Amino acid sequence: MKTSARELKDITKAWIAISIAFSVLLTKELFSLEFVINFLISGLTVGLGFLLHEMGHKIMAQKYGCFAEFRSFDIMLVLAVIMSFFGFIFAAPGAVMISGHVNAERNGKISLLGPLTNFILAILFLSLGGINMEIIKMISYYGFFINSILGLFNLIPFWQFDGNKIYHWSKGVWFLMVIFGISIMMLQS
Repeated sequence: MKTSARELKDITKAWIAISIAFSVLLTKELFSLEFVINFLISGLTVGLGFLLHEMGHKIMAQKYGCFAEFRSFDIMLVLAVIMSFFGFIFAAPGAVMISGHVNAERNGKISLLGPLTNFILAILFLSLGGINMEIIKMISYYGFFINSILGLFNLIPFWQFDGNKIYHWSKGVWFLMVIFGISIMMLQS
């Protein structure tokens, strides 16, 4: 997997910013041990979900011989942190920028890897729930919940979301992915 110093910097910046945003959202008192624990849990669950989602896009694009690197959207990172203080988050940390021969099918398959990665992570996090340790149960629940939501949210067939690219490539694949995501969400109950 080809990368650059700029991409590594942008990934790190985005990972830290979304981990802070979700930590603020989860924490009652900011300057506390609770914030540090929530930052670590957010970094592991949301951060890992974000990183592997984007790397899924990158790996598939590079498989097709395209140039692909993640670029952070710095204004959106700042907004995510600010919004978290008001009790909600809309995170658009960045995207993998792709150049090369990408037709509708390739674009759909590249886009598919992001939500699919989140669904696989959700299942893996859920499988940790059987371990009888409070911190592991927290990580399991939060990792499952956030990755399920990330996967489904990215399947919205609108604007530049993955779902729009998948939908334009194959309505059948898009529909199956939505059903798969909803089925995964129902595993928690």
